[in-house]
Amino acid sequence: MKLSSVTALAFAAAAEAHCIFQEVLVNGQGQGSLVGLRAPSDNNPVTDVTSQDIICQKQGTTSDKVIEVNAGDDIGAYFGHVIGGEQFPNDPDNPIAPSHKGPLTAWLAKVDDAATTSKTGLSWFKIWESTFDTSSKKWGVDEMIANGGTVKFQLPECIAAGDYLLRVEALALHSAWGSNGAQFYMSCAQIRVSGSGSFTPSSTVSFPGAYQQDDPSILINIYGTSGDPDNDGKAYSAPGNVPVIQC
Repeated sequence: MKLSSVTALAFAAAAEAHCIFQEVLVNGQGQGSLVGLRAPSDNNPVTDVTSQDIICQKQGTTSDKVIEVNAGDDIGAYFGHVIGGEQFPNDPDNPIAPSHKGPLTAWLAKVDDAATTSKTGLSWFKIWESTFDTSSKKWGVDEMIANGGTVKFQLPECIAAGDYLLRVEALALHSAWGSNGAQFYMSCAQIRVSGSGSFTPSSTVSFPGAYQQDDPSILINIYGTSGDPDNDGKAYSAPGNVPVIQC
């Protein structure tokens, strides 16, 4: 595959322009850095979708706190270039390099105790996504950058009360044209949901297992004929072809 010089330069310049999901917001209120999170200790991505790191990222910080939320609350997941946000004043790659185009997704897994349950062997369902807008040519990551690093979505009102792990993922596709080139950034929040919902998912997926390395949404060249990361104007489906739940 032939890449434009501009595209190739963007790959090189953005090689270390990574990010970390490091704080949860509930109805706009920050819960504190790394509070209620299972987060990595560095900002390097996961590239092997068969690794257990694809669940909640590499082993790093694990909080002993569980964040209290209500079904229907507005949830925010704050991503920054490094822990604390900027790596240095006016960091152009905070929250992530603008070249790192790709989708955003949010998942839940019901657990007995969000603070102590193992991340392995869980059943996940998708509650929200922002992929690619064919009209504006904007990706989910563009939305995250525009919001200063915060991924915003509503926790569905139908979600049953109880403990969950909340997995929020940013996927960067700027170098996904090559094997293991897609970059996955995620952490898992430990939440306790209150409410009167009774939703039970009819189908769930496992991590690892939901994604395949040769998935056309993972092994993909998002650069169109113009050299822009516009997917040639075509619609894009997030990896795994997993629908968002309908309450």
